[in-house]
This record gives sequence, structure tokens and C-alpha cells, in this order.
Amino acid sequence: MTQVKEEIIRELDDLPPRTYGEVLDFIRFLKSRRRKTAPADTALASEPALRKDWLRPEEEEAWKDL
Repeated sequence: MTQVKEEIIRELDDLPPRTYGEVLDFIRFLKSRRRKTAPADTALASEPALRKDWLRPEEEEAWKDL
């Protein structure tokens, strides 16, 4: 386990059990936020690979009226 993960577990062990639900909610919030940003990250990562296709004369011609 990483040092940070071990620290999180130690902190969780110090919390009263009645707060576990809040911790779980926060973890799920973080996971859902990460899932929502993943498509944008993928699009940004693919831009350099697609740029060569976007800049072809055929593409310029196809999109010139927009």
C-alpha cells in the first residue's frame, strides 16, 4: 500500500463508525467526478494524433462552409 493510502486508513480507524457513511459518500463523489472528466481527458490526449487528419486539404474543403 502507498503511504497516503495507509494514512487514510489510519484516519478512518480514528473516526467514529457513524461517520463512515459520509466518508463513503465522499469517496463515491470523487469517483463520479473522475468519471465525468475522463472523456475530456481522452479527447485532449487524442488531439495530436488527429491533428494531422484535421489539417488535410480535404478536411478544409469539407468544413469551409461551416
